[in-house]
Amino acid sequence: MATPRFYTLAWRWHFYAGLFVVPVMLMLALTGIVYLFKPQLDVLMYRQQLVVTPQGTAIGADAQLATVRNAYPGLAISKYVPAAAPNQSSAFTVATREGGTQTVYVDPYRNTLLGAQDDADNLQAITKKLHGELLLGKTGDFIVEMAASWALVLIVSGLYMWWPRGGGVWGTLLPRLRESKRIFWRDLHVVSGFWGVLLLAFMLLSGLPWSGVWGSQYAKVWSRFPAQMWDDVPKSDQTAASLNVGGKQTVPWAAEEMPMAKSEHHHHGDDVAAAPAAGGVSLAQMVAIGQRAVMPAGYSISLPQGSDGVYTLSAFPNDPRHEKTIHVDQYSGKILAQAGWQDYGVVARSVEMGVALHEGKFFGVPNQILMLFACLFVILMSVTGTVMWWQRRPSGRLGAPATPRQLPFWKTGTAVFVLLAIAFPLVGVSIVAVLLADWLVLRRVAVLKRALA
Repeated sequence: MATPRFYTLAWRWHFYAGLFVVPVMLMLALTGIVYLFKPQLDVLMYRQQLVVTPQGTAIGADAQLATVRNAYPGLAISKYVPAAAPNQSSAFTVATREGGTQTVYVDPYRNTLLGAQDDADNLQAITKKLHGELLLGKTGDFIVEMAASWALVLIVSGLYMWWPRGGGVWGTLLPRLRESKRIFWRDLHVVSGFWGVLLLAFMLLSGLPWSGVWGSQYAKVWSRFPAQMWDDVPKSDQTAASLNVGGKQTVPWAAEEMPMAKSEHHHHGDDVAAAPAAGGVSLAQMVAIGQRAVMPAGYSISLPQGSDGVYTLSAFPNDPRHEKTIHVDQYSGKILAQAGWQDYGVVARSVEMGVALHEGKFFGVPNQILMLFACLFVILMSVTGTVMWWQRRPSGRLGAPATPRQLPFWKTGTAVFVLLAIAFPLVGVSIVAVLLADWLVLRRVAVLKRALA
C-alpha cells in the first residue's frame, strides 16, 4: 500500500523531536530508577543515622531541640520531623555555615546525635537535581520541561506512524523477531511503543506539574482554596512553597500556593529572634497538636521564621489522601489555617495522586516495580530509536526524512500542533523556532542542506 501523503512529514517531526528528547529522557529514566528506590537505598546507605534501638520512653521534642542547638550554636533550625516509627530517628533541618542546609539525626530515646547529612551533597539529592534540572539550575529545569513537552510530540507523531494501514497483527501488535535486523529493531520500537504509550504519557503528564514554567503557572490556576478559609486570618506575602528548602518537599504541590499565615504578637523592639519569644508555644505542644490532628507518620513541623512567623505542620505521605497542612500561631498555639485532601479541587487531587504514583509511593513495592517498567520502557524506546536511525543513516549525513514536496495543507496535523502549543507553551515557542530555523537557515545554507539531506 502506498505511503500516506502526510506520513513523511510526521516522520520528520518525530525524527527531530527524538534527536532532542532521547538524551534527556535517558537521563530522566536512569536517575528516576535511582530515586524510585530511595526508601530502600536510604536504609542501606544511612542505617546508622536512620535506625535506632527502642529503649523506654522517647525524650521530648524540646529536649532534642536543645541538644541540636548546643551542637550547632548560632545556626538556624528550620524544621523538625518526629520519628515516623519506634525504631526510627527524629530529624532536624539545620543551616550550614556555607549557606545551605543539613539534616541532623537524633536518637529520640537517648537524646544523642547520630550524625548529619548535607541536603545538597548526597546520592538522592544529586539524583533528584539531575532528574529535575540536570544540575543546571533554572536552565536545566527549562531543558527538562522542554524535553518532556516534546516527548508528547513524539507520542502523537509515533501513534500516527504506527496506525495500521492494511497490515496484519505482526509488525503492528506483535514484533517480527525472526526477520532482518532492521525489521527486528523497527518492530521492537514500534510495537513496544504502542503497548507502552499510555504509561509513558502518564509519566510525562504527572511529572510536568513540578516544572518551572508550565508547572508554576498550572499551580497558580488550579492550586487554590476557598477565600473564606482566610477570613480573619492575618496573611503573609509568602506562600507555603517557601517552606520547600534544601531540595526537600515539605508541603504538597496542592498546598504550595496556600498563603502563609502570620502570628499575632506585641512588638518589643525591632530586634526579634527568629525563634519563638519567651512564653511562646513549645515544640512539644506542636507535637501534641499534630497528634490531635491525627497527622500521618513522617509529618514535619517547620519552625517560625521571624517575629510574625508561624509553626507549620505538614504531611506529605505516600497516600496523598492523608495530606495536611496546618499553620499555628507561635505565641498562642491557635490554629490559624489548615488544608487537606478534602479541600483540594479535582485537578489538585489528580496531580497529587499522579505524583504519588509517579514516585512509586502510593501502593508500595508494586508501585515501584510498575514505575521501574516505565523507566525501562523509556530506555528501550530511546535505544531502539537510536539504532534504527543509525542503521538507515547515510555515511556523512544526518539521515533526516526528506521534506515532502508539494504537500497540501495538513489540517489535522496543524490542529494537533496548535492544541499542543496551547496546552504546553514551550512546545509552541519551540515549534515556531524550529520552523524559522528550517526556513531561514537549514534550507539556505548549502553545507547544512547537504548534511540534512
